[in-house]
Amino acid sequence: LPRPPPVPAGSCPVGPCGRRAYAPPAERKRFYQSVSISQGEGGFEINLDHRKLKTPQAKLFTVPSEALAIAVATEWDSQKDTIKFYTMHLTTLCNTALDNPTQRNKTQLIRAAVKFLETDTVCYRVEEPPALAELQKNEWDPVVSWAEKRYNVTIGSSTSILGPNIPASTKETFVSHLASYNMWALQGIEFVITQLKSLILSMSLIDRHITVEKAVLLSRLEEEYQIRRWGNVEWAHDYDLCELRARTAAGTLFVHLCSESSTVKHKLLQD
Repeated sequence: LPRPPPVPAGSCPVGPCGRRAYAPPAERKRFYQSVSISQGEGGFEINLDHRKLKTPQAKLFTVPSEALAIAVATEWDSQKDTIKFYTMHLTTLCNTALDNPTQRNKTQLIRAAVKFLETDTVCYRVEEPPALAELQKNEWDPVVSWAEKRYNVTIGSSTSILGPNIPASTKETFVSHLASYNMWALQGIEFVITQLKSLILSMSLIDRHITVEKAVLLSRLEEEYQIRRWGNVEWAHDYDLCELRARTAAGTLFVHLCSESSTVKHKLLQD
């Protein structure tokens, strides 16, 4: 069946909360000619020629919306002579949602996402050098202020190694907000949070307050500061930046496709 072979232990990239995520082999020879989608009893399926796609645990690859199916099919159709699985972030996220390798329920997913508040990137500030401290204030404060107003909570920031003291009421507010998302969308939200190391940046992005490019830049603020000061290692820094943008964009798209299927579907078809 057309599914990636098992992954050797220790060969996967770190996923949400330090767990290992699915990471099929880097490349595989393309074994199909055409890609299509069809609607089954459990949702929308991906067909590679006349064979149905399966997950790493041999489950039928079925997604809840036609919009998401179109996006996943596009990933498979865009592969050339070889299949570069590391470029297929939507497929990987669907595999994770379907197989649920960590066997977590909705409450556990939400709690794991909210726990990132305790170490949120935009809440940790430096005192030295002054230029970096000023940059953090100018770039991160507006996002924190937006989140505090948007969710009617108190977040704040700190220069202490212990981080800010996030009120329990703030955490519970985010728990209640995240509970409005379905299990698939929550998998995507946690994926984005893991990329940006920030719940605040992730929710700002998913709520369309900032763009993917802006979210990634803010998550890498100290690194970008050091690059401007000491210079850019093109082959390393540029690759890391592009890869982070791709993963963050894919996670955000995944959340939207799982949350707003009909609206996004029509937009995809028009585009």
